[in-house]
Amino acid sequence: MGCLNFSPSKTSAPSLLLLLFCITNIAEAFNFTTISFDEGFSHLFGDGNLVRSPDGQNVRLLLDRYTGSGFISSSMYNHGFFSALIKLPADYTAGICVAFYTSNADVFEKTHDELDFEFLGNVAGKPWRFQTNLYGNGSTSRGREERYRLWFDPSKEFHRYSILWTARNIIFYIDEVPIREVIRKEEMGGDYPSKPMALYATIWDASNWATNGGKVKADYKFAPFVSDYKHLVLEGCPVDPIQIFPFSACYESDSRIANKDYSAVTPSRRAAMRRFRQRYMYYSYCYDTVRYPVPPPECVIDQDEQRRFKDTGRLKFGGSHKGQKRRSRRRDRNPVSEDPDI
Repeated sequence: MGCLNFSPSKTSAPSLLLLLFCITNIAEAFNFTTISFDEGFSHLFGDGNLVRSPDGQNVRLLLDRYTGSGFISSSMYNHGFFSALIKLPADYTAGICVAFYTSNADVFEKTHDELDFEFLGNVAGKPWRFQTNLYGNGSTSRGREERYRLWFDPSKEFHRYSILWTARNIIFYIDEVPIREVIRKEEMGGDYPSKPMALYATIWDASNWATNGGKVKADYKFAPFVSDYKHLVLEGCPVDPIQIFPFSACYESDSRIANKDYSAVTPSRRAAMRRFRQRYMYYSYCYDTVRYPVPPPECVIDQDEQRRFKDTGRLKFGGSHKGQKRRSRRRDRNPVSEDPDI
């Protein structure tokens, strides 16, 4: 029985143990190969604030009052699957941004493409929040942000965060749960990322916007802020970014990725994605009619989902997350009930 299909009918100890196993090991169902830091990455910035384990399998990024830090893939890729197990800083993290993303801004400064996970810190006792976003051909004036909460504490243990990018679609994953899919539409034109990108991981001071619109700043008496990474994945076609398009040598790689299990949003995964979005998404640009009177072409308007949002794209008071507050009071008794696969 697959983890995504598992739905316990009884609260017996074996059932709960199986469910806990499914949640904590769900990423193992994906078929990919992990690499060490030296096999695919290099130091980006931060002097001594990047620390590698002796075997190169684990990487630690630190932010102190002097600098943040980051690393970058050694190659750029024309499409691919990019992934890592990540653990975020704990306790007071207001003003901190931990980013896991693909970009080509260093090569195409004014026409860059980008796919983002951005984790936004908070004051002690308040949960991390995060956003996903995408840009194509320098379309930074047309942000496509969605913001969410999590069903777990990302500072307590590692979870897998993944980005799939193909010529047809983009999928953001947490563990094996797809949380967002963008299907390419011809009307998007250059707004759909199309040029080779590298994978980045960074931690930095984003006090001017990350927490409560910049009202709460980073407090360095809690430094250093630490994010940890392991089981890194780079699956795609490495290319020279200034090579003449199209990249005919990548057809085989694209076909191989298209046949991978992470490229298929199965019915059970789509149901999990819908549950996640119902419970944990609190802003979507697709429902922000103040910003976009006409939704961007890739938006798929879900009428049930739309009713829960204001015309600013933010969740209405009393929406589905009201139920999340009720569930949180039961967390100690039934911690697995917060997972969107249930």
